[in-house]
Formats: sequence, structure tokens, C-alpha cells
Amino acid sequence: MDSNLVIEVRDVRKSFKTVQAVRGIDLKIAPGQFVALLGPNGAGKTTLVEMIEGIQQPDSGDIFIMGKTWKGNEDYLRRIIGLSLQETHFIDKLNVWETLRLFASFFSIGKERCEEVIRLIALEEKRKAWVVNLSGGQRQRLALGISLLNKPKILLLDEPTTGLDPNARREIWAILRKLKDESQTSLILTTHYMEEAEQLCDYIVIIDQGQILKEGTITALLGEIRDLPVKPVETRKITLDDLFINLTGRHLHE
Repeated sequence: MDSNLVIEVRDVRKSFKTVQAVRGIDLKIAPGQFVALLGPNGAGKTTLVEMIEGIQQPDSGDIFIMGKTWKGNEDYLRRIIGLSLQETHFIDKLNVWETLRLFASFFSIGKERCEEVIRLIALEEKRKAWVVNLSGGQRQRLALGISLLNKPKILLLDEPTTGLDPNARREIWAILRKLKDESQTSLILTTHYMEEAEQLCDYIVIIDQGQILKEGTITALLGEIRDLPVKPVETRKITLDDLFINLTGRHLHE
């Protein structure tokens, strides 16, 4: 176990009946590192993240978070992790401020932090708006704000911008860039948007059939694509999408 790592995954495996969802994955994440998990549906991304979150238990292997396992450390770990899922359900007839205060109460967090968060997610003007009347992008910003209330050391985002229009997506990106610039929070991001991974993350992990196919910085990964059998058109900029197709033979959305 490396004490300098925020998350260390060692030879983790998980099966569901006859399906091997995760097959011997190793992963290391450093403080302040933003990591993108890319893979088609059924690749094992969600199962891996759920094991890191403590929702699922691995069949074998070890997961260390800040040097600790989930067993016997649940209260501590839940206080240092922030979660934002693809679709978050709120109480429709609470307004934005009441919703923030409700979730803050779970961590005994005061109003000052709620004020900081509502400014960060740019929802001051919607303070008294019922959640049911928020747009999709505003709801996702609220969900992200809730995940940041406890100033997490680790933030886990599961497709946070799926279904949002380009402007709303970029608003989420701006919040995350600011977080990256101003804190040492580590991020694990699952996404189906290659541009999102390129814009936000400094380390990419490509998963398929429960295994890591490739990982590294964007620069290193895109530099390797010239050695792969299928090449993009020479006049076009090489992208993560090109790399993904070369590795898996399909588009991420398939």
C-alpha cells in the first residue's frame, strides 16, 4: 500500500453469476489527479466505481482509500467522498437553498458552506426556485454542488453531463476546472463524451470486458496511436475517439 496515493486498487475481481464484470484491475490515483474511466456499456466501469464507493464488495483483491479499506472505516470514508450520479432525484417541493441545507445537515455543515457552494454552482438566482422547476443543467449543477458540500478529498462522477445540451455541459466543466485549480480533490469521472475526458482529465483509463486495455496521460496515449493497426486520416487531428476505436473496434456509444 502506497501512503502517497488517494486510491489504490489491487487485482480486484467481481463476478455476477456467470458474468465476470471486473477481471483483475489495478489502478492508482494520486492526490489532485483527475481520472477518466472510458468504456462501452457493460465494460465494468460502474462495477469498479461501485466497489470504490463501497456499494459493492470485490470477490477478491484489495481497495485502499486514503490508506484504509471500507471494513471498519465506513463513517470516515463516507465523509471524505463526494458522489454525483447520472440521474439524481430530489424532493420536488423543496427549493434550491432548502435542498442544499438538507444535505448539509447530514454532515453537520453550516450555512456558510452552503453559501459558498451555491455561488460555485452559480444558482444564487435560483435560491428560492423549486427543484421541480429547474432545467436539466441546473439540476445537475445542484447535484454536483451537493457532492461538494463536505469538501471531499475524492469526487466520483458517473456520467454527470449525459443528456445535457452543450452549454449546460460546459457549465459543469467550468465548475470542475475551478475545483481542480483550487483544491487537491481527486476525481474519477465516467463519461461517454471523449471531449469531456480530454477537457477535464489528466489521466485516461480505457476499460472493456472487465479489464484495462490502456491507461496513461492523454499525450502519451495519443502518441501511441500511430503504432496501432488502424490509423485515422492523416489530415485530421488524432483524438481519444480514434484511440478507443482502435482498441475496441467500436464507438463508445455502441
